[in-house]
Amino acid sequence: MSGPHPSTSPTLCFAFRGNEILIADTDDGRGRIPSINRVRVDPERLLEVGELGGMRCVAVGVGAELPAPHGCAWMPLRSSYGVLGADAFRMAGRASEIVEWERAHRFCGRCGGRTEACGEPLARRCTECGSLHFPRLSPAVLVSVTRGDRILLARSPHFAPGMFSTLAGFVDPGESLEETVVREVREEVGIEIANVRYFGSQPWPFPSSLMVAFTAEHAGGELAPDPAEIEAAAWYAVDQIPIVPPTISLARALIDHFVRAHGGDPSSLRTSA
Repeated sequence: MSGPHPSTSPTLCFAFRGNEILIADTDDGRGRIPSINRVRVDPERLLEVGELGGMRCVAVGVGAELPAPHGCAWMPLRSSYGVLGADAFRMAGRASEIVEWERAHRFCGRCGGRTEACGEPLARRCTECGSLHFPRLSPAVLVSVTRGDRILLARSPHFAPGMFSTLAGFVDPGESLEETVVREVREEVGIEIANVRYFGSQPWPFPSSLMVAFTAEHAGGELAPDPAEIEAAAWYAVDQIPIVPPTISLARALIDHFVRAHGGDPSSLRTSA
């Protein structure tokens, strides 16, 4: 590690150690992204990621053995949501994706040659064949399926204990988002749906996804969960909602939307840790 970055302008440094982000303590007990002067990284390794609150933002990946500087701590990126707040967390997600992309594209996927940063925004050029490599996103869909006054919630084997959520799945080559929604519902729980409507989207840096949410209505069939993907699935009335994801997720926004539409209070829902 070298001395502070020479720039005198305010600069926030989003530093990552694997899936952990460096957080600086504050007097009020909340965390924040540390300034570049506290992180003290080699300026040649910094990646530009944007601006937050009038401050320049850079990112860097560090080795697994690196200890946190005094007054800072390493924290899982997902856990930092409640510490940083929405805007800083979203920038942290962007920064983590850029760091991971840079790490994973040091060599060209076409010819195996080394890549280098180039003048294009967020691109690396192969020094052998000249191919340009840009950050990649994996689009995935979420869907809230309703049947009258009930919502379909399901549980995957990898979920936290007791947690249920909406159905989700990655987009296959050649599919539209709406086609993915219909296919995923059919494959995971065996029913048909109709009136597929766009709800919203969310960048999701775990590791590099774009989540696109839809609502839909039950159109036929009885629930028959695929045991390879779904442990349990059922229709829930607004006063029966089980443990659901935290408010950080777009899936939770879908569930909250259903609860409000049926006279409930989303703040009363039980949330997974």
